[in-house]
Amino acid sequence: MSKYIFGVDVGGTSVKMGLFDITGMVIDKWEIPTRTENGGERILPDIAESINEKIAEKQYLKEDIAGIGLAVPGPVTGNGVVNNAVNLGWGITPVKETMERLCGIPAEVGNDANVAALGEMWKGGGQGHTSLVLVTLGTGVGGGVIIDGRLVTGADGAGGEIGHMHVMDDEEEACNCGCKGCLEQYGSATGIVRLAKRTLTRTEKPSVLRETDVTAKAVFDAVKDGDRVAEDIAKEFGEILGKGFAMIASVLNPEAFVIGGGVSKAGEVLFDYIRPAFEKYVFPGAKGAKFVLATLGNDAGIYGSAKLVLDKN
Repeated sequence: MSKYIFGVDVGGTSVKMGLFDITGMVIDKWEIPTRTENGGERILPDIAESINEKIAEKQYLKEDIAGIGLAVPGPVTGNGVVNNAVNLGWGITPVKETMERLCGIPAEVGNDANVAALGEMWKGGGQGHTSLVLVTLGTGVGGGVIIDGRLVTGADGAGGEIGHMHVMDDEEEACNCGCKGCLEQYGSATGIVRLAKRTLTRTEKPSVLRETDVTAKAVFDAVKDGDRVAEDIAKEFGEILGKGFAMIASVLNPEAFVIGGGVSKAGEVLFDYIRPAFEKYVFPGAKGAKFVLATLGNDAGIYGSAKLVLDKN
């Protein structure tokens, strides 16, 4: 019987790797650099080489390994083909087939945000729930959707792209995706900075934010200190994000929203601003959704990719 699983989270700068037993206990963790030059041609061979070295180091047999799970930053089809992972330099890349050929071990592949949701459900803030939405508030807004314990990936692997829901009609600036008025433009760390700069321009109220570099952290630190302008920014942030979550809940009816990413480090004060708008806009039958903080941090991807393998066995 297979005893171990490799979980791999492929990022644009580094590849996080974990060796787990089948209960989800971490045996080892390490990282290797992501070599994106020449269309990312070395990424998968580098991962395979590192895995094969770890198997040799631990003196395992190949049959001891249940599989390799990989989280990648791009849409993934049901047969493990990645469609244009721009940050890695990949076009259409048969990740599952390639990894199985290089390692001689079964492989499973998923989108990084979806896989992180699986990790949080299994061993993180979403434990105890089988229907949840992971929302990562970082440079952008990412999402991963799990309903009845299963990932919702969509027809082309693009399911869960909640950061690009349209939430504002009169926005004049374009999102990175090319559209205007996306949730990401207001709920991400960069979005909070945009809201803050706009607020500071249209009001003359005194604020500590006028005396420092404006960051998402600075805004919520000022909120905790009772800064009125920061509170106004947080209210606008919460109104937009809460409305977006209400749309999601009215369609999916999750048990919980698990909030991760750099902005989540502000803590539960975020929920004080998101929840009122959520409750104002959500369909009454979906009002019971909880708001919880993610707990796995940067390890969510390796946990989730390991769980991908377990779910296939």
